[in-house]
Amino acid sequence: MESRRRIASALYSGGSIKTYTTPGAAQIDPKLNVVQQLMERASVSPDHPALAYRDGDRFVDVSTADFWDTVRTVAAGLAASGVEKGDRVALHSSTRIEFTYFDYAIWAAGAATTTIYETSSAEQVQWILSDSGCVALISESAETLSVYDEIASSVPDCSRVFVIENGAIETLGAMATEESLAEVDRRVANIEHGDLATLVYTSGTTGMPKGCELTHYNFAWMVAQLDGSVGQLLGETKRTLMFLPLAHIFARVIQAVSVSTGTQIAFSTGIASLLEELPMFKPTFVFSVPRVFEKVYNGAKQKAEADGKGRIFDVAASVAVAYSKGIEKGRVAIGTKLAHGVFDKLVYTKIRALFGGEVEYSISGGAPLGARLGHFFRGAGVNILEGYGLTETTAAATVNEPGATKIGTVGRPIPGVSIQIAEDGEILIKGGHVFSGYWQNAPATAEVLPGDGWFRSGDLGELDDEGYLSITGRKKDIIVTAAGKNVAPAVLEDRMRSHPMVSQVVVVGDAKPFIAALVSLDVDSLGPWCAARDIDGATAEDLADNDDLLAEIQKAVDDANKAVSKAEAIKTFRILPEDLSIESGELTPTLKVKRTVVAAKYQSLIDDIYGD
Repeated sequence: MESRRRIASALYSGGSIKTYTTPGAAQIDPKLNVVQQLMERASVSPDHPALAYRDGDRFVDVSTADFWDTVRTVAAGLAASGVEKGDRVALHSSTRIEFTYFDYAIWAAGAATTTIYETSSAEQVQWILSDSGCVALISESAETLSVYDEIASSVPDCSRVFVIENGAIETLGAMATEESLAEVDRRVANIEHGDLATLVYTSGTTGMPKGCELTHYNFAWMVAQLDGSVGQLLGETKRTLMFLPLAHIFARVIQAVSVSTGTQIAFSTGIASLLEELPMFKPTFVFSVPRVFEKVYNGAKQKAEADGKGRIFDVAASVAVAYSKGIEKGRVAIGTKLAHGVFDKLVYTKIRALFGGEVEYSISGGAPLGARLGHFFRGAGVNILEGYGLTETTAAATVNEPGATKIGTVGRPIPGVSIQIAEDGEILIKGGHVFSGYWQNAPATAEVLPGDGWFRSGDLGELDDEGYLSITGRKKDIIVTAAGKNVAPAVLEDRMRSHPMVSQVVVVGDAKPFIAALVSLDVDSLGPWCAARDIDGATAEDLADNDDLLAEIQKAVDDANKAVSKAEAIKTFRILPEDLSIESGELTPTLKVKRTVVAAKYQSLIDDIYGD
């Protein structure tokens, strides 16, 4: 695979513009779609466990045949209720097995799924339902239904409402008739590649979200290319635990490629239960955002320190990093090999056990992971394949593959994708995964799809000579100091977040004389830190001026500053009184910071920094 890619892939440099294309895209049959792939799997491997849900202290398997039977029956109920081909149906739910049933049932009914996060506000729900023109709503619970009830009068066209926890599957199943079942079969057979499969509203850090139009071709194309690039993770002997929000495209694509390849999906009851459920289900691969991997690392380090083995853990971590770097160079020093063998028994097996003990690979996306964390986990036996993509690119554009990984990058383009770095550093993307445009928003579409075939990502990056992409920031986040220095805050923020005591960081300094940072503390780390100093019960607000804490955070600042020039370095920082959260509106559902919200809320702290 590696040698083929190096020979066949093309890296073109023209002035300051670089382009890299990965060949070998799988060709897609004109009638192929993910619903058809589920049907075929139900026919070929009806008894194979496709899904699993938690029941008490175990996970219960659901066969592929039962999965398809539920999907077909629910789809027939939707058709009988009046849902027509091409309609949009909203799915307002957290991650659970019913989400997947309804997602596929909506597709099988010829409609398009419009996803809504369970944490969305009434205003956001109203906007999505009205902007998309949804005719029906699948609501998760009494809580999500109450949000809909607040705005129901303003979305009269969304008149059919079914509540998952009130028996929505049974209700729709009872509505199915022989006629509507036959109608579902006709609609599935008539799904076209150009048909809208889903509207995914970008959570956005500013303004109202925009609906990304993703077609059945986008999904089918993406499934085929991922099967070709990370197929080692997929298949009937593989399984994964779903805990990220299915309302987001990252989890939706993992769902689609898993179902289509026979990879079993189990549904977690929530991130808070992960440490219990990972060993219970024993996935062979997991996928997550960097914050979860950071939590695993920090939690293991804190436990070791609490047990009086902090020094051992630190040495083991250094050895894991050195071992991984040796793998990358093609030669691991003999001393590192010997030490790695010792620490594998003492430390690394415990790290792998946190993931269930059978995980070989993990996929990380949504934000930069950081090279040190990537090297640590690979050295500990959990290979993290970092990737990059957007909702507009059906989740993936690049990914590190099992046989072609360069830690610190987000990998090379998946087969059939081209990446170009524009003169201003913006990442441009081309391929069969690029969306059709923003729903009923031609001006916004024209901004990112100007007609030359390249999607403007808004992200900044660099391509190396082998085609590996590194993300350096986001265009709209660039800070320009009073001296005219351009600063990419992501570099500083990502480095600081690797410190156990740091939860979130917001770098500030636009039009100011120097760069500073607002820092929120990690609640899980704060308790043990306080206990070790006999100040139990202290809050972040209580510790804002604590010299020991300030010295600890300064270490994170100093480490981050190593990555930038003096003009870009953080000169000072302030501790926020509480952590940033989705509920408070400071984070998107995918844990991205809403900078304008944070800046407005803590304007007085920013004024204090600059003496305004």
